[in-house]
Amino acid sequence: YLLTLEDGAMDDKKISKKYLKRANKGVERLISIVKDLDLISKLESADLVLNKQPFNILELVQEVFELLEMKAKKRGVSMYFNKHYLFPIMVIADVEKIEQVLTNLIVNAIKYSKKNGTIMVSVEKTATKVLVKVIDDGEGIKEEFLPRLFERFYRVDQSRSREQGGSGLGLSIVKHIIESHNEQIFVKSEYGKGSEFSFTLEKEKAI
Repeated sequence: YLLTLEDGAMDDKKISKKYLKRANKGVERLISIVKDLDLISKLESADLVLNKQPFNILELVQEVFELLEMKAKKRGVSMYFNKHYLFPIMVIADVEKIEQVLTNLIVNAIKYSKKNGTIMVSVEKTATKVLVKVIDDGEGIKEEFLPRLFERFYRVDQSRSREQGGSGLGLSIVKHIIESHNEQIFVKSEYGKGSEFSFTLEKEKAI
């Protein structure tokens, strides 16, 4: 696009505006890829220092909901907790990194949800862990694609994914962050009915 503009298309105001917009979108995507690659390289080389501390995971989910509210509204998607939680659920983790995990998972759910769909987050406690689930009623993923889902740049639907934007590294980053906490991530999906991504976190011990 930039070369076309340089070759004379700048003289046509309609074309120049359209091409500059497309070039800018391409630059933004490249910046996103570079940032994500930098983060993955740090995760893989153990250069990333985790700042683990206690925090209320319910509060963090609510903050991510508010952050992504406009993106969800554009697709008519509603975001909910699965129930009303009466008390905080405290975990020990790097809050900024877990915010990124939640953001990536919920952004994916918004992208691939059906129009006027629903995204639901549930938080379950076990003896030592907290299990966080992000559930959508969107397109779902065919079973044969599930084993490769967390690979770098792997896209189930190349054309749709490119249209939706992003670096193609989101799920890979999610997996690295969760594993750097020595925790686990899981995915279940039924094609045409939706997907469920879940991950564990260390539960804060009661004093």
